[in-house]
Amino acid sequence: MPELPEVEVVRAGLEPAVSGALITGVEVFDTRSLKRHSALEGRFESLLEGRRMLAAVRRGKFLWFPLSVGETPGAQALVAHLGMSGQVLLRTPGTAEEGLLRIRLQIEHPEHGEFWVNFVDQRIFGSMAVDRLVPTADGAAGGYSGFDGGRMLGDALALVPGQVAHIARDPLDPAFDEKTFLAALARKRTGIKRALLDQTLISGIGNIYADESLWAARVHYEHPADRLPRARARELLTEVRLVLEKALAEGGTSFDAQYVNVNGASGYFSHCLNAYGQQGKPCPRCGTPIVREAFMNRSSHLCPRCQRPFRARATRAGAVAPVTPA
Repeated sequence: MPELPEVEVVRAGLEPAVSGALITGVEVFDTRSLKRHSALEGRFESLLEGRRMLAAVRRGKFLWFPLSVGETPGAQALVAHLGMSGQVLLRTPGTAEEGLLRIRLQIEHPEHGEFWVNFVDQRIFGSMAVDRLVPTADGAAGGYSGFDGGRMLGDALALVPGQVAHIARDPLDPAFDEKTFLAALARKRTGIKRALLDQTLISGIGNIYADESLWAARVHYEHPADRLPRARARELLTEVRLVLEKALAEGGTSFDAQYVNVNGASGYFSHCLNAYGQQGKPCPRCGTPIVREAFMNRSSHLCPRCQRPFRARATRAGAVAPVTPA
């Protein structure tokens, strides 16, 4: 499933074309791609035609485009979730689409002209929906919406789509609260990788970048989250950010034709992976072969030497204290 870097690459590619663009037409070729759209909001096509998209915003793996009412911001947004295989592609009008086209938006930008925004989805796990915007719980900007001289910006509106409101902020979000995250992590009675994959705790991290971050921090994926010392947790969070930023610089991770940017091009971070998918290859740090182990109906990849399992030892009072692997 696309993770934060892959979704951010799509958001950044769409931003200049859709920000301020008028939606002149909407075609739905497969209503299964509207499964997250509530009929109570109104007919999908009617809610979009004649309105402007004001920005391209992301929180974790969700994308949304605030919609105008006349010339002012409205209370709704077009939400896109890529699921397993969804793609949002920019096309010149008249271009034939080779993939399984589910939805098409015809847009007109005041500076860049006309485009088609094609939602292509092979497995139909992704979707588009028009959703109501609600105030953010922390009063900060709804999500991430671009750079200004290398500085990350949040969306000017402190609003988020209702179906995204339960998603935690991601570690690259300017409004991400590190203290709150570390405190919540210390209360998690689960393995550290499960915690990293919990989108209500921290968003945007999937299997690939969890494995890469844990390898970088030398933490075993089953290490109890509530037994991870605060200093190690901070180190892990630092590695998570570094891994995500490096993946962003490489355009994300592409293993097949499903992981592409808005122009259909693949990312190159797969060439930089240290643990994920590297089973049998030597660990770049110590030379021990990377192993692959079953985890939550998927896999975890790790170095058995650098990332040793958590062990507990009994204290004099009979309590259990963590033993930090060498």
